[in-house]
Amino acid sequence: MALVYEEAKAKILDFIKSKAKMKSKFYFNDFSALFPDEKGRDVKKILTQMINEEILVFWSSGSTTMYGASGAGKHAEGED
Repeated sequence: MALVYEEAKAKILDFIKSKAKMKSKFYFNDFSALFPDEKGRDVKKILTQMINEEILVFWSSGSTTMYGASGAGKHAEGED
């Protein structure tokens, strides 16, 4: 089954909102688990498109890259 961008985006945003009180950054595997029947590459394309639209942002510790909702939580540009 091919991912439909708008449906996948809604599912990802619902997931982020449901976890917002506990955490603001998520691993790629957190999102790929939402779409168990899809290839990781297809999920990555959706996440990349959401980053390009500034819905999501990357966060990196140097060894790990995570995704977060734009404007939610601490991100690299706001940390000391």
